[in-house]
Amino acid sequence: MMLPMIGNVLLAVVVPLGQPSAQGDAARSSSIVRYRAVLESPGGELPFFLEIQGLRDKPKAWIINGQERVEVPMTHWDGDNLVLDITHYDSTVRATPVRKVGAVSDDVAELRGRWRKRRSKDRWSQLDFSASSAGQRRFSRLAAPEGASAKYPLIGGRWRVAFTGDEDRAIGVFEQAADGIVSGTFLTPTGDFRYLAGSYEYGRLRLSCFDGAHAFLFDARLQPDGTLAGDFWSGDAWHDTWTAERDDRAALADGFAMTHWQGKAPLDTLRFPDLLGTPKSLDDPAFRGKALVIEVFGSWCPNCHDGAAYLVELDKRYRRRGLSIVGLAFEATGDFERDARQVRKFARRHGIEYPLLVAGISDKNSVPKSLPFLDRLRAFPTTIFLHRDGRIRAIHTGFSGPATGDAYDRLQDEFESIIEELLEEK
Repeated sequence: MMLPMIGNVLLAVVVPLGQPSAQGDAARSSSIVRYRAVLESPGGELPFFLEIQGLRDKPKAWIINGQERVEVPMTHWDGDNLVLDITHYDSTVRATPVRKVGAVSDDVAELRGRWRKRRSKDRWSQLDFSASSAGQRRFSRLAAPEGASAKYPLIGGRWRVAFTGDEDRAIGVFEQAADGIVSGTFLTPTGDFRYLAGSYEYGRLRLSCFDGAHAFLFDARLQPDGTLAGDFWSGDAWHDTWTAERDDRAALADGFAMTHWQGKAPLDTLRFPDLLGTPKSLDDPAFRGKALVIEVFGSWCPNCHDGAAYLVELDKRYRRRGLSIVGLAFEATGDFERDARQVRKFARRHGIEYPLLVAGISDKNSVPKSLPFLDRLRAFPTTIFLHRDGRIRAIHTGFSGPATGDAYDRLQDEFESIIEELLEEK
């Protein structure tokens, strides 16, 4: 992965609001302002970058984490509140402009408000939000500690990682620029942590990510023996500790060996409603006699969004050769109308043309009730490959997305090799 150079140029200091002026109105409404945004995590400031264009009139916004720059689907004013509506995650930021002291009435120094995301039918994650156009770095520079003249080893490279709350080992992959800016991710057997960005100064590594669904904060320190030890916070409640040791050969468990289908897949018994509520069987004529890929996913899951973008490519490439893809959505609430609405947003976001069915609620322990021939479900997404006669060819747990670089390339090669094999069968 190429290391992004972000946050080094402040594009503007204030954003004019209020009624259009006769001079410079068009230029102001089209200008893009970069903000240093912060969520107040239980572990402290969780920073990310936010760009807003045309704040006064018809605003657009982009969330930036490392190499990823994602447009917020709906940005609009609701009275005095600016609303960033991250619709595909059922997630919103509502913020009120704070006027700059001593400036004209139109100038904005900050935005202050709250981020809120649905976690289940009756539970939400919530964190205080603020943004300032004056911040040029993701994490503020650290004061030099006593004895800081000592040279600290570079952080870039591959690390074997252990999270205290997870029996599975992970891999940390980091890239470091000369000014201490760091990008990277953690790979796990059930999926990656997507695009993380931050800094490494005086032996302290700080990384964060906010994409509307994830709110991740990592803070670790280099130990005398060259290992890392630190904390991980997610959302408004989750906290874990972790350690890491350099290991250029660190590898994950095989994603094809973690989940198993017991016996022949009884496709005629797998029946779920489509997005209009019409029951569909996986043995319907649209699927019968074809190589089939079943994607077990949730619209709330960022790794599933990465997986869907790739499946859309596969659908376009292989459909005419006889490949069928179907998505089985396990959603947050169990309310069909609401869940189907979220899955439709998911489909529109990625241009999905293959069928999507609402199969249940997003509880890993309840998924086997809908898919009783799975021994268990370890992760969303899980990808199931079937022969034309309904026999299972392979099941892959999790998804290593584009933030993982080489791991993403290898996963694509493996998926496409299996699909080619299935399509060649008579």
